[in-house]
Amino acid sequence: MRKLVVLALVGFAAQLVDGALGMGYGVTSTTLLLVAGLTPASASASVHLAEIGTTLAAGTAHWRFGNVDWRVVRRIALPGALGAFLGATALSALSTEAAEPWMAGILLALGVYLLVRFARPIGRVINRSPLRSRFLAPLGLVAGFVDATGGGGWGPVATPSLLVSGRMEPRKVIGSVDTSEFVVALAASAGFLLGLGTSGFVWGTVLALLAGGLIAAPIAAWLVRIVPAQLLGAVVGGMIVLTNARTLMKSFDITGGTTSVVYALIIIGWLAAATLAIRALRRSRRAEAAAPEERELIPA
Repeated sequence: MRKLVVLALVGFAAQLVDGALGMGYGVTSTTLLLVAGLTPASASASVHLAEIGTTLAAGTAHWRFGNVDWRVVRRIALPGALGAFLGATALSALSTEAAEPWMAGILLALGVYLLVRFARPIGRVINRSPLRSRFLAPLGLVAGFVDATGGGGWGPVATPSLLVSGRMEPRKVIGSVDTSEFVVALAASAGFLLGLGTSGFVWGTVLALLAGGLIAAPIAAWLVRIVPAQLLGAVVGGMIVLTNARTLMKSFDITGGTTSVVYALIIIGWLAAATLAIRALRRSRRAEAAAPEERELIPA
């Protein structure tokens, strides 16, 4: 029972992160499930099955708060579903020994990406022309494949790509990515069911993650308007890097003083990224505060 309560808290925390950043549920949950001893395929399968419920709740909440661009959802969700199905069947065919370092490597790379991404200012809308299918379809395909094989990655790949395009408000990027993830989770779960059967899903874990995520989903959709995503992204990214670096070193039998050096370098980089994130957040807030004053100085 205590383990299930812990898993429910993991699902709650992961959904809060995901709802506030547009990324992080799968990466955070899978990382912790691997630490708990689940095989890579079972961890990803269980997380994606739980995501069917959490993404439906998150999408509904984002829709109610006006955070969804349905045109983008339609154009990115179906290619994402195809990529997720292919990724799930590919991961199901790998042995546990081969899959563990592969998944840890993907999660580590996504964690580094989060650190770097949120150490820099988050872009604003600079061009309101709509995003085209020739951009959204390949993005969805790649993000879906990475998501299924890495146990997470839909948000870390899709959300920053849409943000840097400068064509959508951050809250609409997050809401649209979270909403389209429902279709991706369905396709990934179908792929794992085909490759692993029902034995690939750890049902107690699925229900615990789902319970925590369902409670957090409406809170996260509201928090996306007020939480400083800049700092949260850097904090979560560092945690993911640290945890998966441990898994990789264990897989390759790296021990002794080398591990201490690696951990020290990661913590230093984590603190540096958090510091840069705080500075970027302060700069953006100063710029927003100065913008009304600049407009008042412009003669009519």
